[in-house]
Amino acid sequence: MRPRDLPDHLLSLGRYEVTLDDAAAILGSNRGAAADALGRLQRRKQVFSPARGLYVAVPPEYRSWGVLPGEWFVDAMMAHLQRAYYVALLSAARIHGASHQAPQVFQVMSAGAAPRDRDLGRVRLRFYTSQHVHDDKVQQITVPTGYLTVSARETTVVDLIAYHRASGGYSNVATILSEIGELGGSELARVASRRGRAVVRRTGWFVEHYGHCDDLEALRQAARLDLGEPALLDPAAGKRGKADPNWQVRVNAQVEPDL
Repeated sequence: MRPRDLPDHLLSLGRYEVTLDDAAAILGSNRGAAADALGRLQRRKQVFSPARGLYVAVPPEYRSWGVLPGEWFVDAMMAHLQRAYYVALLSAARIHGASHQAPQVFQVMSAGAAPRDRDLGRVRLRFYTSQHVHDDKVQQITVPTGYLTVSARETTVVDLIAYHRASGGYSNVATILSEIGELGGSELARVASRRGRAVVRRTGWFVEHYGHCDDLEALRQAARLDLGEPALLDPAAGKRGKADPNWQVRVNAQVEPDL
């Protein structure tokens, strides 16, 4: 096969990604020659490489980009890197219908050490790490290239609160909560509890004020409202602010959702 025909050959098979070794086998060449050929295809925007040794074919409708939307290739990339993952934060919120503001980056939660961030043309990948990737509730959705693992609504909400700076700040988190739909209180409690009592309390406070939840009782129990000092709404801010006794949260940050 001629190297220039490789992208269309892959796409004709309904396949987008190929490793360097597989490309060499398909082309009947050695790794060095295959790498050179793939480099030429990259310059023509017919393939791109999201990770060392992995290449993704670009169909004609995306060749002006030279890359595919993040949803299309992240699953293959994370499998290649041998990392458990889920699409997270603002990117997950958008998939769940909370798209008041389109995220400027594609955000991925990874088990273990996070891969390095990378900019691939107009697609900017940002990675975060969590020890709970294997435990928290996720769901699989279908994308044109196969499947994508996305944090469930409840996991998304807790992550948005725990990683509020990566989520556009607390005012943006409150806006997303008003848009993301009905949340399950028991699942919220399970996810938040893994991140500590302060996160449970912040989650309860945000959901009660801005979200829609079937039952907050499990969160109240997990918050252990009888123990300790009020949790700071913003742990990076000062300790001034009125304490909300309903959730034992000291409201030391201004929250102004765009509703």
